[in-house]
Amino acid sequence: MKLFLQVFFDSDSWLWASATALYLVGLWAMLKKSGVPGWWALIPCAREYMLARCAEREPEGRITSLTSFAVIVIRVLIQLELLTLPAEAAEGGIDILAILILALSLIRLIYSIRVYLGLIEVYGRRRRWLWLWIPLDFIPALIWGFSSRFQPLWKVEDIRRELSDVTSSGMANILDDGLTVNLRVRKVREFLHMKTLIRDIHLSIPPGRMVLLLGGSGAGKTVFLNAICGYEKADASVLLGGVDIYRHYRKMQYQIGYVPQLDTMRGKDTINGTLMDEAKLRLPKDALPSERRARVDRVLDIFGLTPSRTHLVEKLSGGQRKRVSIAMELLNNPALFILDEPDSGLDGVMARELMEQLRAVADQGKIVIVITHTPDRVIDLFDDVIVLAKDEKRVGRLAFYGSVDEARAFFGRERMEDIVKAINMKSVGGEGRADEFIAKYAEVQHA
Repeated sequence: MKLFLQVFFDSDSWLWASATALYLVGLWAMLKKSGVPGWWALIPCAREYMLARCAEREPEGRITSLTSFAVIVIRVLIQLELLTLPAEAAEGGIDILAILILALSLIRLIYSIRVYLGLIEVYGRRRRWLWLWIPLDFIPALIWGFSSRFQPLWKVEDIRRELSDVTSSGMANILDDGLTVNLRVRKVREFLHMKTLIRDIHLSIPPGRMVLLLGGSGAGKTVFLNAICGYEKADASVLLGGVDIYRHYRKMQYQIGYVPQLDTMRGKDTINGTLMDEAKLRLPKDALPSERRARVDRVLDIFGLTPSRTHLVEKLSGGQRKRVSIAMELLNNPALFILDEPDSGLDGVMARELMEQLRAVADQGKIVIVITHTPDRVIDLFDDVIVLAKDEKRVGRLAFYGSVDEARAFFGRERMEDIVKAINMKSVGGEGRADEFIAKYAEVQHA
């Protein structure tokens, strides 16, 4: 362990310094190829994260950056003699500092390997390159950075780049009775930069429509829904029945029913008890007990739960739990229903029954927006389709909004799952045509 510490902190040799300098030069060139300013290569800790961005491994980049920072802090403290290298441990003793340094180094190595694998994928190379990246990273950095044969298959969004002037559509017309979304951009701070998640989504949905929300992994479906609900506000104007949800959130939150993938119901409660407790929270405080019971009876009837009202939640089937979750959101009679994979884990028959009940809700004049990964088995129940896709900058954009038949004609695909395949990146088995359809839809909207 003592030998490890001596080797770890011996960074003054000309060989180590030369290899580091060559690595930074190669890294500078690689970052520029990927659309990131090369000077990030000169900033300790930050350069690991920027390299991970180029590899589309940002979570791993955060960890490698933080572990690198921790190692630097330890080195500085030792040089300032605020920490001292441990003496020979007593027989059977434990060298705590050495173990900490070793643990940090191993963590950094593991996550660096994940970043290298991402780079190999981005550059379209074979995995055997990994065996050169690990011990001699300056060699592949120089080769990949300066050889014209080595080019990334895609670039990251430049930190300083402003949003493109090309939008997916013009501003949507405001509906007096319905949902109007004019979303300009939704950004989050991603460690050392601002990351754009979704942008330029403009659409209007009239009442009584059941809408399918399609998009591949990472296209921004959940981000879009959270922005509509006001859970994660975007630079947007979202109006329901002509009322701004963001400005009047306390008033409008009860006009939106949101059913996530996972429910939070207590297993020891009965269906009836669960709904009665929820009615106390959602219905007006001056509502009479008889009014609450009447509303609970109504939603139990709508979802076919009346015969099971005394059953414990923990004893329910997956389909019944989903129906109870939806019934809870229906208690206050919202105008907008949003459901994130309500048929997840259900077989075809149960999923069909659940979707038919949602169709019945839409037929009552509600707007129902649904994400499902098996859309084709229930597509006949939907009126419209929203398609989100990641553009070349890995930002979620609106690729289509219209009726089911219009979607089939627009994409030239009969099945909804084939539409998703057409817009997905080639790296995940898709056709990589997202930008083509985003531009095509923009032309249609501007015509």
